Amino acid sequence: MNQTKQNQPITSLWDDAQAAPMSEPELLLYRSNLLGSDLRITNFGGGNTSAKVTMDDPLTGQPVEVLWVKGSGGDLGSIKLDGFSTLYMDKLNALKGRYRGLALEDEMVAYLPHCTFNLNPRAASIDTPLHAYIARKHVDHMHPDSVIAIAATANSRALTQKIFEGELGWLPWKRPGYDLGLDLEKLSKEQPNLKGIILEGHGLFTWGDTAKACYENTLAMIQRAEEWLAANVQQPVFGGALVTPLPAGERAALATRLMPLLRGKISKTEYKLGHFDDSDTVLEFVCSRDLAPLAALGTSCPDHFLRTKIRPFVVDFDPAAPDFEKVAASLDAGLEAYRNDYIAYHQRCKRDNSPAVRDANPIIYLIPGVGMLSFAKDKATARIASEFYVNAINVMRGANGVDKYVGLPEQEAFDIEYWLLEEAKLQRMPKPKSLAGRIALVTGGGGGIGQAVARQLLAEGACVLLTDIDGEALEEAKSALIKVGGKDNVATAVANITSEEQVEAVLGECALRFGGVDLLISNAGIASSAPLEETTLEIWDRNQDILVKGYFLASRGAFRMMKTQKLGGSMVFVASKNGLVASAGASAYCTAKAAEIHLARCVALEGAPHGIRVNVVNPDAVIRGSKIWDGKWKQERAQSNKIEADDVEAFYRDRSMLKRSVLPEDIAEAVYFLASDKAGKSTGNVLNVDAGNAGAFTR
Repeated sequence: MNQTKQNQPITSLWDDAQAAPMSEPELLLYRSNLLGSDLRITNFGGGNTSAKVTMDDPLTGQPVEVLWVKGSGGDLGSIKLDGFSTLYMDKLNALKGRYRGLALEDEMVAYLPHCTFNLNPRAASIDTPLHAYIARKHVDHMHPDSVIAIAATANSRALTQKIFEGELGWLPWKRPGYDLGLDLEKLSKEQPNLKGIILEGHGLFTWGDTAKACYENTLAMIQRAEEWLAANVQQPVFGGALVTPLPAGERAALATRLMPLLRGKISKTEYKLGHFDDSDTVLEFVCSRDLAPLAALGTSCPDHFLRTKIRPFVVDFDPAAPDFEKVAASLDAGLEAYRNDYIAYHQRCKRDNSPAVRDANPIIYLIPGVGMLSFAKDKATARIASEFYVNAINVMRGANGVDKYVGLPEQEAFDIEYWLLEEAKLQRMPKPKSLAGRIALVTGGGGGIGQAVARQLLAEGACVLLTDIDGEALEEAKSALIKVGGKDNVATAVANITSEEQVEAVLGECALRFGGVDLLISNAGIASSAPLEETTLEIWDRNQDILVKGYFLASRGAFRMMKTQKLGGSMVFVASKNGLVASAGASAYCTAKAAEIHLARCVALEGAPHGIRVNVVNPDAVIRGSKIWDGKWKQERAQSNKIEADDVEAFYRDRSMLKRSVLPEDIAEAVYFLASDKAGKSTGNVLNVDAGNAGAFTR
């Protein structure tokens, strides 16, 4: 979170003029979006809002009370009206007659679809009863760090009374579910003057008679908690500093080296993607005296540990005597100890019907003096896990600063993590896409083929970093590709691939941004045309530099990183038909393209023992969307073939055996095939995408 915003007071963003024409469901949506826009109020995907609205029954036409409540999944900051479930309140109340007690409360979830109003397809969440039974029209359930800090202290009940002076009630820890809904109903009715309730170790419920009153009450309670903590937290926090953080550049450099190594060790059964955070909040914690004992206590709020696992992995690193090789050597034993501990936790706590143990690798990695790494099955999940652990750090700061921080009891944590309802949710997740968890580096990313390749890889679930010498083209490409893959999965880096230092920097950016590299698509290109006698040394060298040296530097750097990861990998060189069949008047270009193809074969020989595949796609006459064909090359080829420039596309189409134009998307399909596991037994091969050219047949 932005550090400046973190230190600013939470203020109301409600606009009466904007809200005036809204219906009650629209006011609920407005309120929800305002609450979700500030991570200090609730974390991503966390929290729920609801409103009890009088509506006409679609069958009887009679007015009925309907609960509008955030449905399963989704995020308050971006939710739309179709993200809310709608349920008949009279049917929800009737469910009380079906309840058979705490031991069987999970069965109540299956009744919720029977309460659906107006055939709404949005599934109701397990938190629905918590909102339904509170005897108020508008209810918010948030996870603000300041309130959880109070809820996660050893004396949270007494602190709640002291800070809120009876305006907030308090309930002891209980797993979210039907029984907790009844507890909330009982307390809200017994104490009608309450403005909300704190749940021990969990979060905050607040309410109001109108949407605006509910929203402003929520903000007021959070702000009150923040102000009290700020005035009472003991200094120094976390026991004070034990180590001094490394300078920013050194922190990034260490993370860049560590992430591919670590990623390889935890991705043997499922590819992981990484995220790095060295914000002030994180550095304060990882440099503190209390890092180890607090990390061992684990998190408290269920929303936190469902994203981060109950506790993190603390990397054995001394910033006062930085030794990367020592850290690298310690990882295997440290990770094995963590996995064994996690499996033992599962064995101690599992029930007769508990799901099997899941991936036992850590999600959060804390490095003294450096920052925090997080790894998950996709980039957004890794980033969000990092944000949740920042929430946990804030909670520990507040709780330990005014009392004693208390993590959730181990059995309670397990019962949440391995809850059968959570397992069912995981089983409903869509099947991963073919390139899920893969990291692709695309050179020449600003051009038509580069963008088409990136679009194809993103659509198949990969993260993509594009590099190009043309910064303006890169920005345009990034804006377009974010719409395909989302902002988490697209990155760019301006670089000249003929520069060894810049290529290494791009690979470092790939590691720091995503965790490493799995797919290299070498696509950067130029084209030149000149008779041999008019081919200058400058033209020759430029072709060799970009099309040979650039491909060598990119493949060498990616090869090294892939070897570090020990996960295999795939490289695809986008060469040309001209690499196989010579063209008059283009000796520099044809020779360089032939060298690309042979370089790919050489890298394939060395890569095979490491599971690194290298293949070539040979396009021909990809004119539409091509930066190369927008320049002098088109004029030069037109002159060489004695035709007009406007006739070039038709000329090449009609020259092909299939009489078809070759498009960037056609090249992208071929690149995807060779890069993916669909071609998992192919290396050293050449695939022509040229609409047929007998002279370029491989043999």
